[in-house]
Amino acid sequence: MSKMRLRTRKAANRFHAAQLSKCGQCGSTIPSHRACPSCGYYKGRQVLTIEAL
Repeated sequence: MSKMRLRTRKAANRFHAAQLSKCGQCGSTIPSHRACPSCGYYKGRQVLTIEAL
């Protein structure tokens, strides 16, 4: 297999875009499996305390 063909095949699986979902509490867009940075909720319960500035 040529070097170019090998590198092309490897490069096809290198980068994946992050899956975004909506927060159930505030509706903001967040990455999957992460606590919401704007309200602090994850899976329906509050896990972060967010202070108002």
